[in-house]
This record gives sequence, structure tokens and C-alpha cells, in this order.
Amino acid sequence: MTDTTRDGSVVVDDQGDERYIVISSDCHGGANVPDYRPYLESRWLDDFDAWAATYEMPYEDLLGDLGARNWDSDRRRRDLEADGQVAEVIFPNTVPPFFPKVSLSAQPPAVTTADKDQRWAGLQAHNRWLVDFCNDTPGRRAGVLQITLHDIEASVAEIRWAHEAGLMGGVLLPGTPPGIGLPQLYEEHYEPLFAVCAELGVPLNHHTGSAAPPMGTTDRDAVVFLLEVSWWAHRAFTHLIVSGVFERYPELQLVFTEQGTAWVPEELDRLDLFLGRMRDAGGSQEQVWGKAIADSMSLLPSEYWARQCHLGASFIRPVEVGLRHRVGVDRIMWGSDYPHKESSHPFSLEAIKAAFAGVPRDEVALMLGGNAAALYGFDLDALAPLAAEIGPRVADVAESLDRNTLPVAAYKCPAFAPEYATT
Repeated sequence: MTDTTRDGSVVVDDQGDERYIVISSDCHGGANVPDYRPYLESRWLDDFDAWAATYEMPYEDLLGDLGARNWDSDRRRRDLEADGQVAEVIFPNTVPPFFPKVSLSAQPPAVTTADKDQRWAGLQAHNRWLVDFCNDTPGRRAGVLQITLHDIEASVAEIRWAHEAGLMGGVLLPGTPPGIGLPQLYEEHYEPLFAVCAELGVPLNHHTGSAAPPMGTTDRDAVVFLLEVSWWAHRAFTHLIVSGVFERYPELQLVFTEQGTAWVPEELDRLDLFLGRMRDAGGSQEQVWGKAIADSMSLLPSEYWARQCHLGASFIRPVEVGLRHRVGVDRIMWGSDYPHKESSHPFSLEAIKAAFAGVPRDEVALMLGGNAAALYGFDLDALAPLAAEIGPRVADVAESLDRNTLPVAAYKCPAFAPEYATT
């Protein structure tokens, strides 16, 4: 039997204990390189065979036993169920055909038009593989569609195809870092993309990684990339405000995934302040530059956020949960980041307890599953029976985590970082 909260994401098990329905808003997956071949159009098969014969995988976690977590459907299902999760949103993780590296990061520029065409064929192969992978566990996997910003017309057609094919996860909006030869996201070039997503009710997902310039090869490059990668991704919010996208398409929903949580209140305060000065600041420079744009907006940036934006909050920490009312309790969606090295797996139950102990039950229910279900279209009634078996108990989550019980391996996940870490 089930006993629902206001959002329907708490169930009662056979012992009478309440359990949360947990949906991870941030997981990753993809096919092994050879397994993409059947999903390519026949005209690309010879090119694929030549490329695959010489391609050397640069990522240790995509080789051998670790790599199989991305495409072994049964293993993945068992892993997530053991971790208390009944459903997931799947972002890309493996290398699509003809790509030099994973597609969730900025790519080296294509040398020729043929390179661009091949990479687009590779993304389409991933999308078609993803439909089959999601259908292997109906209603429990929301696959995120990949598109190309180099061909907006083709991407619009792909979005329509994916909508008909039943992919639930929406569209992955790539970033536009400097040096890759693409217009910025605030330019009119992308209007058809935003229009079709609004028309179909398809969420846009902006995951950290692709908006930052490509990482260099030195240790310093790696550290700078690590410290700045999320900042680059946050810029999409500003770009869609300035371009009027949120104003023109009030139904459009945009998700910021794996970018932290604590940045949101300060950024909203900053943007609200600037917009106010652009509208009326006694002839200030902000007003000179920005009045026309500011006057075109009916809402403050914070109000656009509250109406149209969401967070895929991977490994959220207690200090960030404390900001939930400023961010919006109905905006936050917990994520495990499976199967990445920094994911909370296999310690997600402990991570949930660490983050949400002492938080009201109804709020926890929203952040763990209710918000993701509402945005991506998961059927909570269909997920309830499994959650009644494997979901974390409400009473257990309410109790503080004893960190002395954590194994050393758990600390690879930022969910267990010290309290003073705020971003």
C-alpha cells in the first residue's frame, strides 16, 4: 500500500515504515565503442570501422569492469537498487563514434565539414542506442538527448524524433566556450532550438563540462579547469535572460546539473541588483548600457529562476541544503552521479542521510524524487512498489549520520566534504 505526501513520493512498506522514492537526477551512461556500430547509418560503417580500429580509449574508468557499468543494463539496475534509487536521468559518458573524447566536454574543433558530419552521425547513434537502453527498464530511465549546435535545423528534427521515440530526459544543451567558432547562447542563432523545446514541453539540461574551454595538459591546467568549470556553465542562465528566451517562452524549463547549489542565491541577488540599476539608476553606466534589455523583461532574474530553472544537485552537502529556501525547495533534485569516481555510489544512503537529516519530510520527498518526477515525467505510482522495498526509510534519513562509521572510500564523493565547504 502507499501513503503519499503532497507530491506523492513517500510510500509505506510491508512493515509500516515510510520510505522515500529516490530518483537520481544525474547519472551517466553510454555504449561501448563497438556497440554503437549497429546504430549508425550504413554510409558511415566503413568510416566507423577505420576509426574504431585505431582509436585508443584515454579514460581508465571506461575500460574493463569499470566501463561496463555504463552499458551493462542488469548490473546498472542492481547497483542503483542496492543504493536505494528506483529511477535515473542518464547523461552521456562514453565516447560516441568519431569523437576524440567524451562528448560532455568541449571538443577540439572539427578540421573539415566531413568531421562535423561524422560527429553528428555519432551523436545520433548514441541517441538511438539510448532509446533501447531506456526501454530495457521501462519508466525508470530518462535518457538525455544529444544535439549539435553546428546544425540547428538538424538538431530540431532530432528533438522531434526523440520526443516521438519516448526519451524522457529532455535535451542536453552544450556550452559555447571561446575558440570553438559558435555563436554565444544569447544570440538569435539558437531561437529554433528554444522554440521547439518550449513547444514540446522538453526540458533543456545544461551539465557542467562542455561550457568550459578545453583543459590543457599540465597540472595547473587541470586545477584551473576544476575550479572554473562550473562557473562557465552558470553563464547559460545569464545568456537566456539577456536574450529574452525565458520571457518569450515562459513554459521552457532549464536544468543546471552537477554545478553545485550554493552559487544560486548570490547569483540571483547579483543579477536582480544589476537589473534594478539598469532600469532606474539616475543615468548610471548600467542604465546607459542595459535599460533597453531590462525594460524588455517582465520579471526579475530571481523570478525567472523560480518559474523556469532547476538544479540537478549531485552530492549536495548539508550547508547547501540549508540554502534550500533561497534556491527553491521545488527547484532542487538530488543526484548520485553514478558511475563517476566522485559519485555517491555505493554510499548513497549515507550521503542522503548526511545531507537531509533534520529536514522536514515533505521537503526531503520533493528533493529526492518528487521534483524530478514532475519535471521529467516519471510515474510515481509505477515506481512506488519498488521504492517500498529499497527506498531509504524516512526515519533513518531523519537521523544524523555518524561519520565515524564511513569507510575511507566514501570520501571520494564531495557529499562527505567538511561542513566549511560551501560551493
